[in-house]
Formats: sequence, structure tokens, C-alpha cells
Amino acid sequence: MVSRPLDQIAISANELAPFLSGNSQASMARALLEQQKGAWEMLRNGYETLRTVRTREFHFDSFHIKVQFNPGRLISTVAKVDAASIKERKCFLCTENLPPAQRGIPYDGRFLVLCNPFPIFPEHFTISSVRHTPQLIHDSFASLLNLTRDLGARYTVLYNGPKCGASAPDHMHFQAGNRSYLPIDVEFETLKKTRAHWFFESEVLRACSLEKYLRHVITFESSDADLLQRAFGHLYEVCQEVGPQGEEPMLNILGFHTNGEWRIHVFPRSKHRPSFYLREGDERLLFSPAAVELGGICTTPREQDFEKVTREQIVGMYQEVCVSAERFATITARLAPKLAALASAPRA
Repeated sequence: MVSRPLDQIAISANELAPFLSGNSQASMARALLEQQKGAWEMLRNGYETLRTVRTREFHFDSFHIKVQFNPGRLISTVAKVDAASIKERKCFLCTENLPPAQRGIPYDGRFLVLCNPFPIFPEHFTISSVRHTPQLIHDSFASLLNLTRDLGARYTVLYNGPKCGASAPDHMHFQAGNRSYLPIDVEFETLKKTRAHWFFESEVLRACSLEKYLRHVITFESSDADLLQRAFGHLYEVCQEVGPQGEEPMLNILGFHTNGEWRIHVFPRSKHRPSFYLREGDERLLFSPAAVELGGICTTPREQDFEKVTREQIVGMYQEVCVSAERFATITARLAPKLAALASAPRA
């Protein structure tokens, strides 16, 4: 398969210049979005649809969940991600299959920053591998950290596992969207004081879980990228130990970077979609949880689902797709001593 040459996709400095307000990676991404809105009709239409989004809020003690009616998300929400369906369709992230008007910014020699034509965020990007390689985080976590650092002044970086939200599980990619758009970003400083269980703390690395938060999440905080990568490697191994063998653990990840420090939220999963997604007729609700949903915004492309979903159904959805309390307790119990050994080991 011959790829479309990158020089035909990579946007030039001259094309970006009228929209550029700085030289950071985040500024370049924002400039790309503005240029593409003018040059790419599909993207422009996607952002026009975003203007029609409606939102409801369900309030809990010290946090809230937003439900968003976003008709532009229909394709992603109902995407078939089984092996047979993937084999039958062209990969929409491969360079040879990108729309002719779509342009991107090469990143780190491995990725392309592209505008997402089906946005949830006011500024929404897909960062896809230039090679057609499976959606697996184990060997790409360093790239997630780099992207989070370089985009973090303006954007959150997201990873959806191949069996828990990625609509292209056959092609490695991340997403990015506006900081402070997801409730977890806005609420976390308060949550740290009221709901965090710090199961490991040192001068160089901290790890906590959140109690009674509907979702099970492990959060790492550190200014040391190498240490974070090794800490995540231990979490990955522990999740493999307690989950199906021979597969990537089901994980969603949100990455933030502020004042030289990373904050990485990892959500262990047990299921792709809740049972009400698979029901028939009026009992069906089209919610397909991925990293955005675990960050606190539940999107549905159908207005009837937006209007009828209840607080109890939202709670039940999280309970169903996240790992059980028992499995989560096992994960944190096994992870804590590994982090202690890691933080105390001599550094090269």
C-alpha cells in the first residue's frame, strides 16, 4: 500500500502564518484548525454542527457529569470495531485515504496532527501515526507524554484503547481538545482534597485513586517523564495480570501538563459499551463511553437519548464499563509496592 506523500499533507509555514500567534506546538495546532475551517468544507460543516450542541448537567457531591447532544458524533458512536468490519473498510487515518483538502502538521517524525471533522471540543484534533500500526499504548506512552507536554498549555491529550472507545483500533492515534473543557480537569484540585486516596507519595512521584467518583481512576503526578513512563509500565503489567491474557488491558487515558508537571489519569475498563447500547427500540441509548466520557462529558448523537437519559442510567453506565471495585482494589494494592521500589531505585 503506497502512502500519500507527507509533503502533500504537511501544511506549509506560509499557509499557517496568517493564523499563527506564537511558535509553540499548541499555537501551530490552533492555526491549523483556523486554516482548515476555511479550506476544508467537511471540517467547516462539523464545526457548524457543533454550534447546535445542547448540554444537561447531573450534579453529585463535589463533581458533576455533563450529557451532550452532539449529532455530529453519530459516525463515531456507532462505529463497528470488530475485526471483520475493520478488514472490510479502508482505514480513514491512513495518509492515502485522507480527504484531499485535509492537511496536517508532522510531529516527532511519527505522527500527524490533524483536525477532527467530528468535534466534541471547541478545538478538536486527531494525532495519528504516519504508519498503519495497531492502536497499542505500551510502546507509545512516551509519545503521549511528549504530546501532553507540547500541547498542554492549551490542550488535553486523550488515548482510547482498541476495545474501549477507539473508532480506529487498527491505526495508532491520540486525540487532543481544549484544557478545562472536561469536568475532571476543572474539578481535580478539589477532588484531590476530598476524594483522593494517595496510595503512593514521594518527592518525585505521586499516585492516587479517587473514592466515590462513579469511575475508577488512577492518577499519576510527576515532573519526570522517564519515571512516569516506568510507573505506567508497572500499571500496564498489573492490569494485564488481573485481566484477559494476551491482550492490551482496556484503558482510557487523559494527559495534562502544567508548570512543568504531568498529571496522567488512567481509567481501567472491563467493557466497551453498556448493556443499554445493545438493546432494541425505546430501551436503547446510544452512549459509547471513551476517554471524553470518563472525563465527565457523555455524548450522544440522538436527541431522544439526550432528553430521556436519567441520573441512574449514567451511574449504571460507569459501573458497567469500568472495572469492579474488587478488581480496582487489587490493581492499586499490587501497584503500590512496585511504585515504591521504582521511586527508591538509584537513578542513572
